[in-house]
Amino acid sequence: MDNYVNRALDILAGYGDREALVGDGVRLTYDDVHAKVLELAASLQDNGVRSGTAVGVLVSNPPEALPLHLALHLLGCRTVWIALITPRNELAAYVRLAQLDVLIYDARTQDALGREIAASLAPLPVLCLGPDGLGPDILAARAADAPALDLTGVTHEPESVFQTSGTTGLPKMVHHRQGFFEQVIALAGEFRDSGHPVLRHLSVTPPWHVSGPMTAYFNLFHGGVLFVQEDWDADVFLATIHAEQINSTFVSPPLFYELLDHPKLAETDFRQMLMFNVGSAPTAPARLVQAHELLGPVVRIVYGLSESTLISAMPNVTPDPAHPDRLGSCGVPYGDVTIEIRDEEARPVPTGELGEVWVASRLNMTGYWGQPDYTAETLVDGWVRTGDLGKLDDDGYLYLVDRVKDMIVTGRGSRNVFSRPLEDFLAAQPEVRAAAVIGVGDDKLGEVVHAYVVLAPDAAVTVEDLQARVLADFTPIWVPRTVDFVDRLPLGNTGKVDKKALRARYLAEHP
Repeated sequence: MDNYVNRALDILAGYGDREALVGDGVRLTYDDVHAKVLELAASLQDNGVRSGTAVGVLVSNPPEALPLHLALHLLGCRTVWIALITPRNELAAYVRLAQLDVLIYDARTQDALGREIAASLAPLPVLCLGPDGLGPDILAARAADAPALDLTGVTHEPESVFQTSGTTGLPKMVHHRQGFFEQVIALAGEFRDSGHPVLRHLSVTPPWHVSGPMTAYFNLFHGGVLFVQEDWDADVFLATIHAEQINSTFVSPPLFYELLDHPKLAETDFRQMLMFNVGSAPTAPARLVQAHELLGPVVRIVYGLSESTLISAMPNVTPDPAHPDRLGSCGVPYGDVTIEIRDEEARPVPTGELGEVWVASRLNMTGYWGQPDYTAETLVDGWVRTGDLGKLDDDGYLYLVDRVKDMIVTGRGSRNVFSRPLEDFLAAQPEVRAAAVIGVGDDKLGEVVHAYVVLAPDAAVTVEDLQARVLADFTPIWVPRTVDFVDRLPLGNTGKVDKKALRARYLAEHP
């Protein structure tokens, strides 16, 4: 059958001996990556993997992850990515629902967790990246008399399943068919043909979240160089930007803030940087002003979901006196994306009015694997209901104010408090490094605001100080009834603040 990987392999072969993939001390050319995909596909076939096989993959972010993904797709497999930091109870439910036929794990870095998952799935076949694991090492050299790769039996469409971040409940299994990857190839081709400089992209996004493979493939398919970092380390990240002349990267807002506060930031050469992408959650405007002062106009705000991977973008973020509120925007639609703001009856609302963000795009998911009820709630006539509350301005810029489920309903008149404006305000205070707010139960008002705040070193601000400042800029219902100062905010597996964990923490500490 028609398989996008054949076109992808032709693209890789066309770049020849140009450098393509760097990570973990390994530097591969495009020829090397092309050969690695075919070698892994043959090794998988040697070990019984066939068209239609559902393969669970447990890795961090090694350089072999993307060639392995392409190899599995070349064979017509369904790749099921397993997030390393998933809580054990959620992990067990996830792998059961995935209906796996084979488990592959990285024996070099994930042997303990790989063995634990394999034991729960026994007698499921196990394969490994690296020696000394539970199963055969598919990276090992094949025997000289091993059969050649045979693709005549590939009859299934390649598919992938990714985990959502789990910030609004149990992680769901986002299902993408090959049309998604065909659109990534198309976007990469448009970028290549536009005359933009070739990207040298540094990725710390693991492959179990869909933005990881999408960004990686976009860079490889347009002829760039992809640098992968397995574990987050700000020192290594900045050193790599400096040493490798990185001109593109992507981080979540909490990691972005860590970099802005890092003492080695001033020593890092950012003159070559074209796109310092920040996404996965809202970014505080005060931090964007700081970034512009420190780095120049290189920050690019991007907005997307597992269900619709890249919805909008705002490049070259710069404070604009004519549009002071634009720092709170996440840009304009990207690629083939259409955005509509709709009310509770799914009717489009006028420009400037608040409603739920609906998205149409070839990057939209097919649905949630094995979860038809969730699919029906989120995917309607090809549109993804994002669950985000937002509005569009006259120039087509999108502004988000909250998650539908994070909106705090408080007061006798059931007034709405939106997380985003309040979190941005708190984060803009000079003593504050980050903030998150949640709604907590109240007998009289239904819900009231509780804030978690990360202070700057040696900050002397009090709860009363922050409450007074909020009251001066908002109405009384926006004032946090209580505030907890914390060392850091918990993050989900995509780098977003994990409000589910904050709610659980609040209930445990404030019974």
